[in-house]
Amino acid sequence: MEITPHVQSIRARLEAAAGSDEASIVAAERLSSAVDPALQLQLLDLLGQAALELSGQLPNGHVELRLAGRDAQLVYSDDAEAAPPATADDLGSSARLTLRMSDSLKSALESAAAREGVSTNAWLVTTIKRAIEQKPSRKRSAGNRLTGYAQG
Repeated sequence: MEITPHVQSIRARLEAAAGSDEASIVAAERLSSAVDPALQLQLLDLLGQAALELSGQLPNGHVELRLAGRDAQLVYSDDAEAAPPATADDLGSSARLTLRMSDSLKSALESAAAREGVSTNAWLVTTIKRAIEQKPSRKRSAGNRLTGYAQG
């Protein structure tokens, strides 16, 4: 999505609010020109935060903010494509673990496994393995951060 039209719309509203007085119009034009870069950065920051929030709500994958010039895209990336499915070795009964969770979390877990057509155990093993093997740079922080790809 191109953010320039949104910034231009805000600038036009600021200039329209100046009224018909020549000095006010000139002042509004100067102010709108001065806030243009700040508005663009704020819109990109908003899109970055939206991507992080959406990613936190997805059972699999994440949302990336990709930039190409002034064009911004929110793109879904499926983490399941990057992680190999659980193998027989992963699912072997060499170790047991008792896990306590709320009934609602257990129901959500069973639903996620059913959507992928695997057992709850296989889904848990695959998900845990994927989380352990993730690169440290994939950590999500609360600070202002943009991730993605830039093209010239």
